[in-house]
Amino acid sequence: MTDRSWKEPDTGVSQKSHPAAASVIVVMGVTGAGKTTVGQALAQSLHWAFYEGDDFHTEHNIELMRHGTPLTDGDREPWLQALARLITNVIANHDHAVLACSALRQRYRDELVPGDLPGAVRFVYLDVPPEVLRERVSHRAHYFMPASLLPSQLETLEKPRDAITVDGANPPPDIVRQVRAELGV
Repeated sequence: MTDRSWKEPDTGVSQKSHPAAASVIVVMGVTGAGKTTVGQALAQSLHWAFYEGDDFHTEHNIELMRHGTPLTDGDREPWLQALARLITNVIANHDHAVLACSALRQRYRDELVPGDLPGAVRFVYLDVPPEVLRERVSHRAHYFMPASLLPSQLETLEKPRDAITVDGANPPPDIVRQVRAELGV
């Protein structure tokens, strides 16, 4: 017989606020790494929502990039704040999501993770050789991210210390299998 009078001690933090597994998976890397393709495939595989980080840029940022002007940290701040709000809302609503987002610097990644929710956000870094990236971006028509911005993205990139690193040159189904296995989702 179960004693139903026992109650979890009130620590001020609900059990839901510390999920055992990730609530949000951020697929990150430079332009041309395959963030959207892999992110969509991963979200579909998990039956989770998918969000494209580019959709959260301000019009000002889109115009800068469209003209080949690299973004500064100040330019990125409203974008990072919008993505942080998205992530916080997904977690608060006990939902799950995959977000495709460059998240090039550690500081940016830190901003995306709610401080009181360790483990709720996990990063997957698509590591792709520069020659493969150059080939990919030379053959695509992105609506505002020209191939000329690849060098500035590579220069800005701080390889993550807190991410699952995968070979982004592999086929997306292989990457999805690897990510699911490593995250246990």
